[in-house]
Amino acid sequence: MASATVVRRRVRRLVPRPLLAAAAVAGVGVALIPLAYLGVRAGDTGWARISEELLTARTGELAARSVALAGVVTTACTALGVASALLVTRTDLPARRLFGVLAALPLAVPSYVAAFAWVSTVEGFEGFWAAALVLTLVSYPYVFLPVAAALTSADPAQEEVARSLGSGPWRTFISVTLRQIQPAVGAGALLVALYVLSDFGAVSVLRTDVFTRAVFTSISLGFDRTGALVLATVLVALTVLIVSGEHLTRRRAARYARLGGAGRPPVRLRLGRLRWLTVSGLAGTAGLTIGVPTAALARWFGEGVSHQPGSLNGLASAAGNSLAVSVAGAGLTLLLALPVGLLGARAPGTVAVALDRLAYLSHALPGLVIGLSLVFFGINVAYPLYQSVWLLALAYAALFLPLAVAAVGSAVLQAPPALEEVARSLGRGRFHVLRTVTVPLAAPGMGAGAVLVFLTCMKELPATLLLRPTGVDTLATELWSQTSVSAYAAAAPYAALLVLLAAGPTWWLSARTGVLTPGGGS
Repeated sequence: MASATVVRRRVRRLVPRPLLAAAAVAGVGVALIPLAYLGVRAGDTGWARISEELLTARTGELAARSVALAGVVTTACTALGVASALLVTRTDLPARRLFGVLAALPLAVPSYVAAFAWVSTVEGFEGFWAAALVLTLVSYPYVFLPVAAALTSADPAQEEVARSLGSGPWRTFISVTLRQIQPAVGAGALLVALYVLSDFGAVSVLRTDVFTRAVFTSISLGFDRTGALVLATVLVALTVLIVSGEHLTRRRAARYARLGGAGRPPVRLRLGRLRWLTVSGLAGTAGLTIGVPTAALARWFGEGVSHQPGSLNGLASAAGNSLAVSVAGAGLTLLLALPVGLLGARAPGTVAVALDRLAYLSHALPGLVIGLSLVFFGINVAYPLYQSVWLLALAYAALFLPLAVAAVGSAVLQAPPALEEVARSLGRGRFHVLRTVTVPLAAPGMGAGAVLVFLTCMKELPATLLLRPTGVDTLATELWSQTSVSAYAAAAPYAALLVLLAAGPTWWLSARTGVLTPGGGS
């Protein structure tokens, strides 16, 4: 224990904590811009007007429906994501690598694309359970990917000890392996819950009255900005409760150090008579997640291109704009997340935990509220950024900072601190060690976080609609403008290209989990 304390103290001295904390505060400050905007507007409104909006039956109904939708989708995604990850990484499932890719691919499908595909395929498809189904199908990769990565890298020695003491394979998985991957399950479930609370596309298409749809309606149709901001404030309160609950489970979760046996593959569970039943289940899931959107796009695609003279030029322009703004957003988000993740990994403490939790607060806000806050910020504080790509990139950073922070933190934790100590003992400065040792070692994990942010930036709709510079249309905005008037044929090329561009990074993320490595499956 004493040696561990000494190592921790040495690690903390490798990074100048005051400077790192100041940079982390600046990074999280971007995510807090929307909250500051809500606070300013609420202060201008007064408590009487706020209570008038807040203490109504409609607000209670919206809160209950939003929480119920998040609960149903998070539960379903957790079950589906953990089961898929287990089958792909720890069983003798046939074609496991193929199913590993198929389980990650729904991440490339925007929720509004999936919703439009289902609406055009199934008559009368709308309402709470329709939204729950669509959001589950597009969100469960948020659980599958971290759990699959955790199962791939989990220490097999502890499972071998349990087996040697007489525990069967399934009992060992439940009593040992599940405890090892509990932090990954919790992190994925948290992302799903916050994603559902902030989603606008699917609930709007499927006519499900939750907070995000009510906020959009209040601003766009009712011109009631105060009511919309009060509802957004309730969303922030719900986010605080969810993040706090996840943090408690994280503190209580067991932590295991690798005892040895690095690189030894775990024992694969034999499915026996369930082998082909599980194959059918995974194939059916892939059909619902990928097959339905693909079939819908195939019906519309040819007509979408051939009936629009000059649409290929517009398609290329929208694709280029999507790539440009998404790269800018991912780069800025990773830059802001770097000190926050470093602080949590190399200088843990109350400040690091508080900043990490604060970064999540704006993640559940509707993109429309983020957009409004950045418009206010651009006009009143940073006018040179107004109507520029960088203001949109700032909105992406406010929305998706937690994704990058989690990636940076986990990547830095996997980088051996002993190498940093060796560099320091050779006379290298702190920032030189950071630049030449820590960041290169953590680069693969940080790259995975950047790719995930890039994907979410490409799919983000409300903030992009509000903040994109005049004349800059992306695949997402063009797709929405066509589908909002039921012009599915015209929207098909934009939807197909958006999914195709997102499929490559999604495949790479699935490869990062280790499910594509050979051995033990076909």
